[in-house]
Amino acid sequence: MLGAGHERPAFFAALDRGLKRVLDVVVAASLLVLASPLIAVLAVAVRLESRGPAFYRCRRVGRNGHVLRMLKFRKMRDGASGPALAAPDDARFTRLGGFLARTKLDEVPQLWNVLKGEMSLVGPRPEDPTFVALEREAYDEILSVRPGITGLSQLAFAREGEVLDPDDRVGHYTNTILPQKIGMDRLYAARHSFSMDARILWWTLYAVATGREVAVHRDTGRLTKRTPRPNVTDVASEPRSPILVEGEAS
Repeated sequence: MLGAGHERPAFFAALDRGLKRVLDVVVAASLLVLASPLIAVLAVAVRLESRGPAFYRCRRVGRNGHVLRMLKFRKMRDGASGPALAAPDDARFTRLGGFLARTKLDEVPQLWNVLKGEMSLVGPRPEDPTFVALEREAYDEILSVRPGITGLSQLAFAREGEVLDPDDRVGHYTNTILPQKIGMDRLYAARHSFSMDARILWWTLYAVATGREVAVHRDTGRLTKRTPRPNVTDVASEPRSPILVEGEAS
């Protein structure tokens, strides 16, 4: 009886993994086909506007700590260097690059990473190695699952670039934003399931379709419509409230 009781969770965990991968492949392949005209147009536009390749491979930390070359449309001038965190009006952006950053269209090529099995539609956001090194122990748990295009921290921090301190973007990110992201990503790694992924995808579609922001509760991962609250820019001052800030490392 004890053996049977232990087999059941393992069976459902395997079923969840299988369903998740099927969903990733079917959705990513379908979206790549549907978006292929847009991808082609944007790739040509990026090449025509400025010298350099249409796509850029960001170095991120992937599942089990492996190097992930996350695919994006190039937003910056070829050869641009500087801080890892881009500002909304970053001088390194090309004109088209600023538009791609605001609309998140620069992320569309990551569907290819999903199809290859390097990423998932839903999962923790792939982080820069510099920031992972700061919290390596916490990331051991986070990196046990595939990183995702959308997820709890991606929804909660949809406008991160707008709330980071312009005078110390890296310091603000490291001390205030990153710990909150780590908390949400660890929660996802511990509780992820096919049904949880379905809820995250639903709320992602809601955010994209309506332009509204989504609140993520830091203790439960519960997703709700964000209620606008004036003059609230730092959720760190409200440790028990849902997370309401926004964004991603560029």
